[in-house]
This record gives sequence, C-alpha cells and structure tokens, in this order.
Amino acid sequence: MTTLTTVAIAVPLEAELVDRIRAVDPSVTVLYEPDLLPPERFPADHSGDPDFKRTPAQEEQYWAMLNKAQVLYGLPNESPAGLARIARENPRLQWVHAMAAGAGGAVKASGLDQETLLKFKVTTSAGVHALPLAEFAALGILNGFKRSAELAQDQAAKVWPELRTPTRLVSGSTLVVTGLGEIGLETARIARALGMTVSGTKRNVEPIEGIEQVAGNDGLAGLLASADAVVNTLPGTPYTEKLFNRAAFAAMKPGTVFVNVGRGTVVDEDALLEALDNGQVSYACLDVFAVEPLPQDSPLWNHPRVMVSPHTSALSAAENRLIAERFCSNLRTFLDGGDLPHLVDPVHFY
Repeated sequence: MTTLTTVAIAVPLEAELVDRIRAVDPSVTVLYEPDLLPPERFPADHSGDPDFKRTPAQEEQYWAMLNKAQVLYGLPNESPAGLARIARENPRLQWVHAMAAGAGGAVKASGLDQETLLKFKVTTSAGVHALPLAEFAALGILNGFKRSAELAQDQAAKVWPELRTPTRLVSGSTLVVTGLGEIGLETARIARALGMTVSGTKRNVEPIEGIEQVAGNDGLAGLLASADAVVNTLPGTPYTEKLFNRAAFAAMKPGTVFVNVGRGTVVDEDALLEALDNGQVSYACLDVFAVEPLPQDSPLWNHPRVMVSPHTSALSAAENRLIAERFCSNLRTFLDGGDLPHLVDPVHFY
C-alpha cells in the first residue's frame, strides 16, 4: 500500500516550481495557497513583503494547512517563532526544508528543546548558494588585490595620482579557506582557476584533491601565516564564535585580504578593525556581520578599505529554482527512505 505524503508550501514560491514538486511522485499531495503567502519583492524573497498581513481567517487557514503536512517547504513565516509553533502544533511533522544554507541559527533561535528537535528533521539549502557565494568571494579577493576601494575614492575625488601604484597579482598567491564544504570548495575551484594555491580548514581533516593543505581549526594559525587572502565560509556555532580574533589576525601576513561569506559571529569585528588599521588586513569584503542589519554606528560602514554587503551575496535570480530542484531531489530521497543530506545538527546547530 502506497503511503501518502503531504507537503505544505510555507513560503512564497512560483506556481511552476510548486508543480515541479507535485511531479516528484503521485503519492505526494502539495498544499499551496498563494493568497496566504506574502508576495515576493524580488527573486527568492522568502520572507516576502513585510507589509503583507493575513486576516484572522487567513491566519487560521495558513496554520491549518501547515498542520496537515508531514513535510514543510520553508519555515512557517520564515521565522524561528514559526518553526517553534509548528513543532508544538503538528504531531505528524517529519521534515522541514529551510531556504537558508545556514539554518542552524534559526533552529537554535526557535528555543525548541532537544526532545522536540529529535522528532523531526530540518534540512538546509546548503550548496544551492555555493556558486554565487564563491563568485562574491572571488570579487572580494580581486577587489583587494586590484585596489578597487582606492580607485573608487580617487574617482569620487577626481584625483589622478602622480605616482602609479602597482596592483598585486592574484595568480601565484595563496588562499586559505576556512570551511572546505560545498561553498568553500567552490571558492577553491574559482581561486585555482585564477592561479591561486589553496589550503583550508575542515572539521574532519582529510586530503582533498586540489587543496594544498587541510587542517582543523587548531592548525589555522599555521595556514594563515602563508596566506595572501583568507575567505571564511564557516557557519555561526559555539565552536566558531570569534574564531577570527586578535590572535588570528596577528598570525596573518601584513596586507592580507579578508573575505567573509560565512557568518558574522565567526569574526571579532573590533579585532578586524584593529587589523585593518595596523595593516595586517589590507582590505575586507564582508557580506555578514555579528549584528544584522549592521548598526548605524559601526565603523565598518565608513572604513575606507571595507566593502559592506547587506547579506545578499548568496542571492541570484535562479535561487528559487535551484532550491526547489534541491528539495525535489531530497523529497525523492525521503520517499525512498534514504538519508536526507544537509541535516541541521540539533545539538551543535550547523
């Protein structure tokens, strides 16, 4: 006898992509009520328009829909509070697929206890964002090596310097990537194409083809000593918090380019500012911050050698399609009784 599976679409999604989910298997029923979902303001706007408000009747209908499902596409209302509520109210919940690559923070912020978190699985969209994040990391490296911040300042001031300042060659330089997962390996691939030698860190230390040296976090200082550029892709966990502290920046060569596309909590921002001011770091390209939105009084906003990106480097016009395709693949695995990839660890939240 075929087991029927109900999937509820909890976040904004195009109808044609919902149809792709329906097509995975005849045993799947997909609940999709676009009138109950906030309209997207831009591609892959998973939270939707913040001005959108459901009527009380629509609110009741939304939660009734979600409580019928064993599987959710997206966190309810794309929020930790929504995850907490559905975990309390839906006893049949088996799996929630999150839109984010790093959904551990949202799961932790839900405040759900260990016993509840073990009742269902949460998967992330890790890997979907690997290419746009890696391209952004490459942008940051190139900006640093090619002095783009100084060029922009001179252009704004209409200054044509008398002395011609040389730029640095990316080819032949050394990159250290913290976190050799899918994002880190895609970054390494692009960096190698630019002629860089790449080393990096991984929780489980093992040889990786194309990577010069792999170390754990305890070996990071040794890698940093030879780095011309550093890209962080690590998630925010208790084990990575302020990994880039004063000691880490002091271990770098003067003039190192630093890029962060992981999580802002991995970096001690005061230590980074000191490193920028004393020349250990020549340029920082930052997509993530310890507090988001970045506070108005943060010195990072106005630092002449910092690029501030509002946590948008993973976004692309293809994101909804890529996430839906990943979900469809995972749904096939789920229906076949296989092991779901990219599970959020309910203990360490990564």
